[in-house]
Amino acid sequence: MPYAFTTESVEYIRHGATPLMAKLYKPSGDGPFPMVIDLHGGAWCNGDLADCDPRDQVLAASGLVVAAINFRHGPDGYPTSLQDINYAVRWMKSNAAKLNGRADAVGLSGTSSGGHLAMLAAMRPNDPRYAAIEGPAGVDATVQAIVMQWPVINPISRYRHARRLLDSANPPAWPKGVPERHDTYWKTEAAMIEGNPMTILEKGEKVLTPPTLWIQGQPDQTHDYRDPESPLELNEPLRFSFNYRKAGGYIETLYVDDAAKRGNVSHDPTAAFFHRFLK
Repeated sequence: MPYAFTTESVEYIRHGATPLMAKLYKPSGDGPFPMVIDLHGGAWCNGDLADCDPRDQVLAASGLVVAAINFRHGPDGYPTSLQDINYAVRWMKSNAAKLNGRADAVGLSGTSSGGHLAMLAAMRPNDPRYAAIEGPAGVDATVQAIVMQWPVINPISRYRHARRLLDSANPPAWPKGVPERHDTYWKTEAAMIEGNPMTILEKGEKVLTPPTLWIQGQPDQTHDYRDPESPLELNEPLRFSFNYRKAGGYIETLYVDDAAKRGNVSHDPTAAFFHRFLK
């Protein structure tokens, strides 16, 4: 039987006069329950926590405490999003008892650019830039599992991919505006390379590699393409998976029909993966 759950919107942090909100989904039951922080997409410039609602209802009904969060993005630039996400993980852990959640069983979920942010936050929980916002003493931002839904795992690759397509004879619709959003958030190609889970692994940086699920729609040339600059003859999902395993991480890749990917074909495996690894 699925869990009944309640929802509540709370301010988890404020920057000046600007509050950042979290929508909490809390199962009704004995608990304590594992906890998940869910990150919306939007090419690091658009989107809102409301975008996560269909998935988070499924996660909460499965017995997970979920927080869909807003975070700084757009012209605020890198790494402000990572600072807010890092703080949100610590905020969730420090409030675990109030939320009927488990501070030792926390996962990150994210869609598109939110999937990129989930992985980057999980890889570098102790990076002093990302952990710059002061929080409760003795609480870190490590997580135990990640689910990425069609992430933009490689910002520099996607930037150049979009620009190549826009310069082609018959460009598809999706790249329009993509380079501008990258420029708005990242500012420079150097930043797109530095804050990049793919290049982090390929240059051998020592990072954390929690168990991960990559859910990928097909066909999807926005997220599932081969980078011509890649040393591997693999599309981006399998290229990343190869590098993640090489670094010692566990990762699964699940391919689904792109037209149905925003439904239970993705939501149910997300819930199941978190329950397997948030024990």
